[in-house]
Amino acid sequence: MRNAFVKTIHTLGKDPRVMLLIADTGQYIMQDFKRDYPERFLNVGVAEANLAGIAAGLAASGKIPFIYSIAPFYTRCLDQIRVDICQHDLPVKIVAVGAGIAYGTMGPTHHAIEDIAIMRALPGMTVLSPCDPIETTKATEAAFKIDGPVYLRLALVGETELHTRDYDYQLGKADILKEGRDIAIFSTGRMVETSLWAAKIIEEGSSIIEKSNSALSVRSALSVRVVNIHTLKPIDKEAILATAREVKMILTVEEHNVIGGLGSAVAEVLAENNFHTPFKRLGINDQFCSHYGSFSYLQNRLRISDLWIANEALALLERSK
Repeated sequence: MRNAFVKTIHTLGKDPRVMLLIADTGQYIMQDFKRDYPERFLNVGVAEANLAGIAAGLAASGKIPFIYSIAPFYTRCLDQIRVDICQHDLPVKIVAVGAGIAYGTMGPTHHAIEDIAIMRALPGMTVLSPCDPIETTKATEAAFKIDGPVYLRLALVGETELHTRDYDYQLGKADILKEGRDIAIFSTGRMVETSLWAAKIIEEGSSIIEKSNSALSVRSALSVRVVNIHTLKPIDKEAILATAREVKMILTVEEHNVIGGLGSAVAEVLAENNFHTPFKRLGINDQFCSHYGSFSYLQNRLRISDLWIANEALALLERSK
């Protein structure tokens, strides 16, 4: 996703209003933009508060600044984002790379597991969370066109392309990657691919539900719908409610605290519309992840791997009968 953003911002740089600001992160991968548009590239150093404040000033003067940093570091400048950017509804595009547990080997200081909750609570903020490089390109282009602040939540590198190049990305509209009638999995960002693998496990009947002291092998003809929520704010309420009418249960999956993230957003829609579809949030259970390791290793430790997701979905379906 990071590389897709780098290529897209270079293309968008043809517009003389576009500026790219970094906080001493991404210096080397932004060389093309720096070379071709040196007067519109600025490295403010390790000073995220200045990054946001300077971007606000530039936006107020007619520029469209993209600010780029590691996702967890934006908590350092929350006041500037809130007061300087959002309160004045300025078109600053906040690009957060390494969201969730992408920087797994760096430990808890580099995990961004509260950012969705923070950013979607800010008035006027659009929150985008693409699931693959192709969607990242389209989300970056969409962010450029939004006349207001945007938080663009990205993973890192090596993500699988889940879409084709002609994918019809629509801001604010959920993307159904897989149809199904029994279980719906709502997911966002890099966890969308994991959710697709979980759906495959469920449908092939290769998962296990632990029940009392015995293990029940599930081999039923279940079908699973996987919904990619690439726009977390404004969220697609119509798609959520339509899905709730058509399936037996809903599971939300994210590499984020279950408080305030995708699961909370979906739950709000269901509760406000008096839906009683069996529902569960699956994510990081209000805790810091103190483990170090690869993305897949941490997924297992945090119980958000494809197998854990499949087991949770099947267990919820069993309990709701």
